[in-house]
Amino acid sequence: MLTALVLVIAFGNPAYSDWAKDHTSNDAWGFFLKQLAWPTWSFSSDDSIRTILANDIKAILVVVLTGVFVSLMAEPSPSRSARLFFSSWGAYVFAAAFAGLLAAFIQADARLLGAIDWAAGGGIYGLFVGWVLAIVVFASRH
Repeated sequence: MLTALVLVIAFGNPAYSDWAKDHTSNDAWGFFLKQLAWPTWSFSSDDSIRTILANDIKAILVVVLTGVFVSLMAEPSPSRSARLFFSSWGAYVFAAAFAGLLAAFIQADARLLGAIDWAAGGGIYGLFVGWVLAIVVFASRH
């Protein structure tokens, strides 16, 4: 959960999000750098209050749901295994997708298609960024 918190704080902040949007190219590395900013959060923006709140809740839910899903999916034994790595990675994918799905209904003009789009964005984020969390979980087990 701490790793998820660090990822969200470090890469979801407005400064990084704006930088990634404005200064990355359309190659694989640029795609990854833009994905890091998916659980964006902000305290002020030109967006509506409901959209700001939805983004902030999305970022919080990514962290909280990651803690819940990793604890549910990761094996309780202290051993390092491929199962631990992939279950942690999968937990991050599910957490991000579910966070996107739930938070989308808070934003202004919420629609089912918008919620599906936010869930898809979370799934993509979890797939391409979740391996970072999986490596930390894997390395932290004795």
